[in-house]
Amino acid sequence: MSTLHQKAPLSTYTTFKRQEWANLSEATKEILSDDERTKIGSIDQTISADEVADVYLPLSQLLYLNMEQALSLHSKTNRFLQKQTKKTPYIIGIAGSVSVGKSTTARLLQALIKRWPSKPSVELITTDGFLYPNAILQEKNLMKRKGFPESYDIERLIHFLYDLKSGTSCIKAPLYSHLTYDVLPDTHQTIESPDVVIIEGINVLQVNKKNQHIPHVFVSDFFDFSIYVDADERDIQAWYIERFKLLRNTAFQKSESYFHQYRDLSDQEAEEISRGIWQSINAINLEENIRPTRHRADMILKKGAGHKVKEVRLKNL
Repeated sequence: MSTLHQKAPLSTYTTFKRQEWANLSEATKEILSDDERTKIGSIDQTISADEVADVYLPLSQLLYLNMEQALSLHSKTNRFLQKQTKKTPYIIGIAGSVSVGKSTTARLLQALIKRWPSKPSVELITTDGFLYPNAILQEKNLMKRKGFPESYDIERLIHFLYDLKSGTSCIKAPLYSHLTYDVLPDTHQTIESPDVVIIEGINVLQVNKKNQHIPHVFVSDFFDFSIYVDADERDIQAWYIERFKLLRNTAFQKSESYFHQYRDLSDQEAEEISRGIWQSINAINLEENIRPTRHRADMILKKGAGHKVKEVRLKNL
């Protein structure tokens, strides 16, 4: 496979080491409480006050500058055109591998954006809800390709984003259950005129070449700013295995869990099975479909040990 996406495009980014990035923020007081950070974290990822202050607060401030600029341009354009068009939501896309911490990043940003001076309303949408239901995936023999581009109803996702950017006041997004490992039937998240929308998912920066209905429209076309959460595959695989072990002792114990069969695995068995799943499914998807989209993001957050961001790359203006 070509290494173009791994090397050359990154030259279009300005790289900030962690401390260099942290120094961009002048805020000194703690922004999120211990309780808030605990709720935002996940079963395998805790959020320290330093991580918020060093990485996510400067990111939030940069996003605020971008949104303010977009609002200013909208207002000036209205005056020039002598129109009063409605400002549509500012959309942030967050991409990256399974187990890299996209969801935690999305929740952190949602909490921080709500603290902007304008107190905007912020909705968080995960693209898991736009997966085809398991019944359809089984019919198409795609269960072992779940998470690959062909397992998503991209047309439905694009129409959802089109409605958002068209200023539709009330939109419904499908929801997904990680417990049952399936889209929830007849259950939706209602979106009503938000100021900011965060779209999180492994597929959001992919160019959907197989889309026959909307051949030249991609999910990322609707983003005002996009972030790719990155890490070495060795670290991501370790995080995936650790999370699998933790879920074995928690969610997998529930009878309604899709993975209930794994509830009594030993540590060694759990590691062998999760490593096999990673290597046969997630590693392939990462290499073929997810990582090649990294250079399409406006920002890359590069993580190291313990999910700590060690480097920030910002696409040159």
